[in-house]
Amino acid sequence: MKIFNYTQLKQFSAAAVCAIMALSFTSCKEEEKKDEGVPLPVMAVKEESAARGFQYLGSIEGVETVELRPQVDGILEEIYVDEGDFVLKGEPLFKINSQPYMEDYKNAMANVSLERAKVQKAKTDLERLQPLIDNEVISEVRKKSAEADYQVALSSLQKAQAEAANMRINLDFTTIKAPVNGFMGRIPKSIGNVVKKTDSEPLTVLSNVNEIYVYFSMSESDYLSFERAKNDTLSNKMSDKVKLVLADGSIYEHVGKIEANSGQIDKSTGSITLRARFQNPDTLLRSGNTGKILMEEIHPKAILVPQSATTFIQDKKFVFVLDTNNLAQRREIITEGRSGDSYIVSSESLQPQERIVTSGLDKLASGIKVKPVQRGKLLSEVTTLDNK
Repeated sequence: MKIFNYTQLKQFSAAAVCAIMALSFTSCKEEEKKDEGVPLPVMAVKEESAARGFQYLGSIEGVETVELRPQVDGILEEIYVDEGDFVLKGEPLFKINSQPYMEDYKNAMANVSLERAKVQKAKTDLERLQPLIDNEVISEVRKKSAEADYQVALSSLQKAQAEAANMRINLDFTTIKAPVNGFMGRIPKSIGNVVKKTDSEPLTVLSNVNEIYVYFSMSESDYLSFERAKNDTLSNKMSDKVKLVLADGSIYEHVGKIEANSGQIDKSTGSITLRARFQNPDTLLRSGNTGKILMEEIHPKAILVPQSATTFIQDKKFVFVLDTNNLAQRREIITEGRSGDSYIVSSESLQPQERIVTSGLDKLASGIKVKPVQRGKLLSEVTTLDNK
């Protein structure tokens, strides 16, 4: 057994007292730190303008899209343009063998000449009979018969002229011209193929894409919301101005406008088709392209909550709200959509200037005290985020 002398006991007692005082000081610091709460980022919600986006898949067509089909049957002799070429209205595109139609036209014109000669003969006969009738050499009956022959000759001439005009139209149809300015589509036929009026496939499709239409469908409920909100100046406003998201994910530089709808709901799908018009001066977009129509509903006084500040329990969303003592309380929120990375929250869920915890939610439960921090700096109990 070791025996300590008085000096050693005195040194040991002094060391023990220091150790006890150090432990007590550390314990006080920890208790003080615990009383201040868990340091977490906090923000005060406020009313601000926000846009809620809606996207709908759309198909793109030129404002003028024309299927070119032959109006006469025959052999395709010439193709004057190539696929993708830009052509002007009236420019020749295709040539069908015109020889049979030329012969029909010549025959029709010959019939016109024949019928014109008959008219002249009938007129001469009628004029020759008039003196005989005046001198009572022949009866009035003979005159009426001659007048009838003259009318028959005139009718036959008109019929022949109509047939000749029809033959001329068919002859002109052998040259197919561009009905509008636009870009040539695919040309499935080649020189030497027989083309017919009854062909199911057109010769090509000609599209004028200086302006384009984007056709898209929205649900009946979305359509009702759109119609109610687009003229609502008191709260939310949905504009008829729309944007176009291209296939590569970029936003088209020109803003479009909704011009028309199909006028009725499709019973099989419960949707309605709408049409938006866009300018396309650089002809970047062509018929057959696809994209997404982006519509925005403006909330002039929205309360925004970052998605990172929410937690989920089943299908419900919650945030942690701080009271005046900086005690966290879990509260359910009702969202009205998204704006960027934030939820648009109903005013019934949160009021302006209320403070919420924005991150570190896994460290929280209702009743836990929080020490608000902003950008790494401690906040006083009454300090909130910038409310500008």
